[in-house]
Amino acid sequence: MPKITYALLDGTRREIDGTAGVSIMETAIKNNVRGIDAECGGCLSCATCHVYVDTAWSDKLPAPSEDEADMLGFVAAERTATSRLSCQLILDASLDGIVVHIPAKQT
Repeated sequence: MPKITYALLDGTRREIDGTAGVSIMETAIKNNVRGIDAECGGCLSCATCHVYVDTAWSDKLPAPSEDEADMLGFVAAERTATSRLSCQLILDASLDGIVVHIPAKQT
């Protein structure tokens, strides 16, 4: 099981066991992680599952698809070089230990 660490706005961290084949967004919703709204349910149409991937992990991910890159233009918080939509980050063994930071706002 790949572990995900969600760095929350209040400075706390939640480490959660994920499931291979499931997105970081779905794992957050299932475990009531504050700060990931996921209004569209993961269909890449709202940008409310925006996260900042920790810099130690950002180079280990594939580049965003063209659709994800376009949707990242609509995020409510500042977009950075490590901004990703967590609905597009599908867990597998290579992501065991990934850290994502929750932005200040989603809408």
